[in-house]
Amino acid sequence: QVQLVESGGGFLQPGGSLRLSCAASGFTLDDYAIGWFRQAPGKEREGVSCISGYGNTYYTDSVKGRFTISRDNAKNTVYLQMDSLKPEDTAVYYCARDLVRWCRWPIMSRNYHHWGQGTQVTVSS
Repeated sequence: QVQLVESGGGFLQPGGSLRLSCAASGFTLDDYAIGWFRQAPGKEREGVSCISGYGNTYYTDSVKGRFTISRDNAKNTVYLQMDSLKPEDTAVYYCARDLVRWCRWPIMSRNYHHWGQGTQVTVSS
């Protein structure tokens, strides 16, 4: 029943912007924290951002001021707006659902048991 589907990734030059979408089904967004993660080849999966069921937001230091997480409850969709993209942002981006409503920070993959398939973001000149 629980399903998360990411979309919106692509290829772009440094300084560009993308908005990733995470379409959720089988549950209500207000009841769970939703996190965005990313993973580059040869690196560990990294927590990027979280939005709680209350609407509170959190960001890892490397993306603060550039990324914005939000949600549209009517569409049951969480977004990650990414501005001023850098080559080091290149990764597969995943959305995932925690088991609790609040954001457990620092965000850790082991707390998330439902994951999307991922969407590729490539930032290169």
